[in-house]
Amino acid sequence: MSDEFSRRNRRIKRRLAEGVALDDMPPEAFAVCREASKRVLGMRHFDVQIMGGRVLHEGRVAEMKTGEGKTLVGTLAVYANALLGRRRPCRYGE
Repeated sequence: MSDEFSRRNRRIKRRLAEGVALDDMPPEAFAVCREASKRVLGMRHFDVQIMGGRVLHEGRVAEMKTGEGKTLVGTLAVYANALLGRRRPCRYGE
């Protein structure tokens, strides 16, 4: 499993180095994160959580209620930005 994820990460990073914008790649990057979550944590992102991840990736605010999976949503944006070496915190508050 880790070889497959490492290969996909390298592929995404190579495309980024070739000039493909990360904004053009969230579906692929999010798919890797979603699959890793499913395999490692046993938790699969729901479609609405994928949309929330896109919102956070774009630097916008996503408001979610208790139990809607904020932590899982945050993993998508954090992973996508980590591909570029960016540190972008996700903050949770009430």
